[in-house]
Amino acid sequence: MEFDPLEVIESAKSANVTKRLPWLNPAVAITVALLATFMGICKVKDDNIVQAMQQAQADKLDNWQFYQARNIREEIAKSTLAQLRLQALAAPVKLQVAFDAQIRAYEGLAKDQNQKKNELKAQAEKDQSTYDALNFKDDQFDLSDAAIAIAISLLAVTSLTQLPWLFVMALFPSGFGVLMGLAGLIGWTIHPDVLIKLLS
Repeated sequence: MEFDPLEVIESAKSANVTKRLPWLNPAVAITVALLATFMGICKVKDDNIVQAMQQAQADKLDNWQFYQARNIREEIAKSTLAQLRLQALAAPVKLQVAFDAQIRAYEGLAKDQNQKKNELKAQAEKDQSTYDALNFKDDQFDLSDAAIAIAISLLAVTSLTQLPWLFVMALFPSGFGVLMGLAGLIGWTIHPDVLIKLLS
């Protein structure tokens, strides 16, 4: 028995297995094009945010390292100051002026290191706040990317199966993805913490 592909096609047409809707494929194509364009715009912004996050993280680490260095310098100055004060008690009167000058110098050094250390701590905490704010936006763009990728997958299956209900179903992750992308672009505070914690 010979296999005739034309007979299979004709029998499928006659059985009305796949009923094509003339509006469905153009609607899918337009939706995919719009989503891909929006996703590309969000990707550019997200990449810039990731770079800024990396810079904020590097700045924070640098400032904490400088903070530790200033802390060590302050402790050394305080230790030297304590030794000078003890030595000054037993020193002859003619050396008291020299000891007093050194004590004042180390008091100034310890105070200076303490002030600079506190400035570095404040800057490191500010860098952490910057990182957290940027991470908030990065989460929004990540959710946008994921939702739009799911939507595009559903739209591809819609085009193959010609099921209009699948097209409608694809609009839900599309809408959520666009909402999260706009939140990241415009600065809205929409941040589904439960979903982000689940995915992180």
